[in-house]
Amino acid sequence: MRVLVDGHNLIGRMPNISLSDPDDEAQLVSRLRKYAARTGRRLTVVFDAGLPGGPSRQLSGGGVEVIFAPTGRPADPIIVQRIRQARDPGAWLVVSSDQDILKAAAQRRVRTQRSEEFATQLGLTQSLEVSPEGDPRQDSLSEAEVEAWLREFGRPEEG
Repeated sequence: MRVLVDGHNLIGRMPNISLSDPDDEAQLVSRLRKYAARTGRRLTVVFDAGLPGGPSRQLSGGGVEVIFAPTGRPADPIIVQRIRQARDPGAWLVVSSDQDILKAAAQRRVRTQRSEEFATQLGLTQSLEVSPEGDPRQDSLSEAEVEAWLREFGRPEEG
């Protein structure tokens, strides 16, 4: 399944990333790469108004394609165009809380998930916590992620 993400819309729903951060896009892409590695899904994230616009070679990689809308333009028309051009709409998931994007996805019968649900469900809102000693604690896997790994690699033999 391919995932098409409304980048700034998702950032606006995440408590640990702010749209005012100068590296907000890079922070989100880093988290999306971890998600892609965990799930094997490929993601395309579209951000508003980048310079000069178009695919970002610098940020793309690790299962994540990054696209910026041209200067002064929103990402929404690019996302809607990709929804309309999808060859297999049933193989896509669109992540956005924007009503126009959700409507375009519904017209093509593309699965959708609101940005706030995606962030919560997939653990994107979890940041590394710092213990009193200053050591970062690792994120733990959800029950669904454990089950996915067990399906992929099998259950340990009981002995």
